This record gives sequence, structure tokens and C-alpha cells, in this order.
Amino acid sequence: MILLWLLVIPLAGGLLAWPAGKLNPTLPRVISLAALVLDLILILPLLHNVTPANLIAPGHWLVGFDAPWIPSFGISLRLDLDGLSWLLIVLTLAIGVFSVVVSWKEIQDDVGFFHANLLWSLAGSIGVFLALDLFLFFFFWEVMLVPMYFIIAIWGHENRRRAALKFFLFTQGSGLLMLLSILALAFLHDQQTGKLTFDYFALLTSQPGGTFGYLVMLGFFIAFLVKLPSFPVHTWLPETHTEAPTAGSVILASILLKTAGYGLLRFAVPLFVAASRDIAPIAMWLGVISIFYGAILAYGQSDLKKLVAYSSISHMGFVLVGIYSFNYIAWQGVVILMIAHGISTGALFITVGSIQKRLHTRDLGRMGGLWTDVPRLSSFGAFFVLASMGLPGLGNFVGEFLILRGTYEVAPLIAIFAAIGLIPAALYSLIAIQRAFHGNAAEPRTLADFGARETIVMIALGAAIIWLGVYPQPVLKIAAPGLGNLVPIDTTAGLTLTRSGT
Repeated sequence: MILLWLLVIPLAGGLLAWPAGKLNPTLPRVISLAALVLDLILILPLLHNVTPANLIAPGHWLVGFDAPWIPSFGISLRLDLDGLSWLLIVLTLAIGVFSVVVSWKEIQDDVGFFHANLLWSLAGSIGVFLALDLFLFFFFWEVMLVPMYFIIAIWGHENRRRAALKFFLFTQGSGLLMLLSILALAFLHDQQTGKLTFDYFALLTSQPGGTFGYLVMLGFFIAFLVKLPSFPVHTWLPETHTEAPTAGSVILASILLKTAGYGLLRFAVPLFVAASRDIAPIAMWLGVISIFYGAILAYGQSDLKKLVAYSSISHMGFVLVGIYSFNYIAWQGVVILMIAHGISTGALFITVGSIQKRLHTRDLGRMGGLWTDVPRLSSFGAFFVLASMGLPGLGNFVGEFLILRGTYEVAPLIAIFAAIGLIPAALYSLIAIQRAFHGNAAEPRTLADFGARETIVMIALGAAIIWLGVYPQPVLKIAAPGLGNLVPIDTTAGLTLTRSGT
């Protein structure tokens, strides 16, 4: 029942926050904070709730919940938690808490409805990380997108409606492909066994092959590729990030993009092992292209928020390369990088939002000299730019290094090209630091530095990224059983995940 409460609490919190905003604008903020903290209190002890093998499902699972939902169609409320989903849900809740804190003063209109949408989007993300009924997974996939549309369209910047519509069309269109693939996979299993079900563990045994298998796999692959996002289906991301409010950008970059990486790991690869292995070279080269494409476009940006947005495309290229390397070390790197990127990029969007609030611009040409005016803001901003760049000793470096190390074992040429992609990343990072924080101010100004609330948020995020960079072993240890649950095995071809070096 605890897994169900992880969903019910933020959903109910949203229902409470909406009308509470009409009574007092502070109440929705307190309700959101209380709901997310309560979820954290519930999930943290589950890490030690080791369940005997095969009690919930084959593999290493911490806790599970299963109840009928639409039994006539084989649809159930199937929720399961392992180390991988535990890490991503903790990241979701922590980022959610920080998003509430940073939006405390930024959002002044329709505060109740804003926090309702924020909580519902986070609840959808939690559901994505828990659901192991594929129809339920699709339901939560949609639940997290609709509230984000409202967050962008109502509380975004000048071109918010256009950006929100573009976000909605891309994500909904790709989601429709995934729904068709889910239905096709369920009907195939029905033909094979005479039982209609959307249960993940049952569908793992289907492993469709041939042209049909490729087409069904592509529905999942394209849907997750759009959300990741990867070249060439990335065009919705920069505009969406640019127009979204700070909390929206933070949740989008730190959480919603990670649902795509999780989806590839949990569903696209294990459900279609042979087809995924065949498409792996194409997927990895798409990842390499994304690394260069995102970095080069970030280098050419004068809008600081767009620069950070394009950098996300580049970083997620490493995730795509790592997943389709089918190497255990690279998969460890994928987990670390998704968490580290969620922390560092979330912090960067908080920094950009803070700069925009003070200067009323995101134009790098109108910044300069911020280190003199706002030293705390600038020092944190520079730190997280370096973290995003992959500075040794910080979390992003560990993730990227493990991905490159694992990929080199199976595809040396791809690993070399991906590593070269770190050079333009260093260029745009250092240029951003120079143009934003150093040099001379474009005009005389008096700015307020980070206060206690913002400073505490940045210290917490900074401590997390340092801890990941200096001592990632606890995260790797937590994720290891979860990665074991994902080991794709094709019983007809004897295909297994490479685990060399472990």
C-alpha cells in the first residue's frame, strides 16, 4: 500500500492546493511542500525493505502492489519498486521540494492552480517510475504531461502558448505511437497464450521478432527519443525551456527528461532484445550526433536559458549512447549521469531564473560583471556550469566517464567520437561563465544577491553533486539490483548484457 500512497498523496495534495489558493496564497505552497516531504518520509525507509526473491516478481524488488483495475481487459494497478526506480523517485521528490521553494515568490497569480499542476505532474512522474502494467504506465505518462502544459501555457513567458502547444503536440504525438505499440504487444501475447494482459513480466516473454517486432519496438523507441530528447526530434525542447517558468524548467529538465531514459532502460530494451540490439548502432550514432549538435548550438546562443536547454540535448546524447551499448558499466554511468544531470541542470535553471528576475533579461550580452554585483549567485552559477561541463570530482564527470569506459569495450569508435564531443561542451561552458559573471557590466545597476532561501537550495544541490562525484558507490550499489532486473535475455539467441569489469 505504501506505493499507492506515494501516488495518492501528491494527487490529493493538488486537489487541496487548488481551492486553498483562494483562501491564502501561502497555503498551496505549504501543502505542496508537506505532500512532497511526506512522500520522502515514506519512500526513504523502503530502501531497506528487502523482499525475498520471486515473492513480488522475478528479480530484486523492494516492494510491490498489485490490484485489479479493468480485469476484463487484463489491466491492473501493478506497481513495483526496485533500486533504480527508488533513486529516480527520490530525485523527483527532492527536485519537487526545491521547485516549490524557488517558486515561492516567483508565482503570484493563481497560486493554488499552479501548485496543483506541479504536484500532479510530479505524481505522474512517480507513477511512470513505478508502473509495471504497460497500460498504467501509459496512463501516468499522459498524467505528467497535461499539467506541465498548463504550467508552461499559464505561467510561462512571452511566447508561452506557442511553446506549450509545441510541447504538447510532440509529446502527445509520440505517446500515441507508444500506445499503439503497447496494444500490439498485448494482442500478440494474447495470440501466443490466449490471455490478454498488459503485465510487464508476462509481456517480457513475448519478444516479437521480424518486421512486426521492429515496428512495435520503434513505437517505444521514438516516443522515448522525443522525450529524451535526441536529434532529430528535439526541436520542442529549447523553446519550451525558454518560455517555461523557473519551476517548470527545473521539473522538465531534471525529471521529465529522465522518464525517457528510464523508459528505454525498463521497457524498450528488455521487451525487444533482438530488435534493440540490431538498432543499437543507429541509436548510438544518434546519441553522438546529439552530443555534438547540442553542444555546437549551445555555443552559438546569446540567451543563457537556451544555452542550458541545448546543453541538455548534448548530455542526453551520452545517455542514449550508454543505454544502447548493452554494457553494464555504461548502464551504471547512465544512472549516475541522469541523477547528476537532474541536479546540475536543475540548479542552472534556478540560477538563470534568478538572473532573469533581477536583470529582466537572459541575454548574455547584457550581463557581465555579475560576480561583482551578486557574488553568491555568480559563484553557485559558475560551479554548476563546471559541474554540467563534467569537471572531475563532480557527479557529471563520473557518469560520462563510466558511459565512455563501458561503450569503449563494445564500440571504440563511437566512444572516441562521444569523448571528442566534450571539447565543445567545455567551450560553451567557459564562454558562458566569462560572459555572464566576469568582465564589465553593460549598464550601471544595483542587484540583490541570493537570500537565505535560495542559498540553502543551492548549497543542498551543490553538496549532492559533490557527493556523487567523490563517492558515487552508494548510488551504484542501490542501482545494481535494479540494473540486474533489466538484464535483457533472449532465450532463443542467448543474448545477455555485457557485465565485464564487474
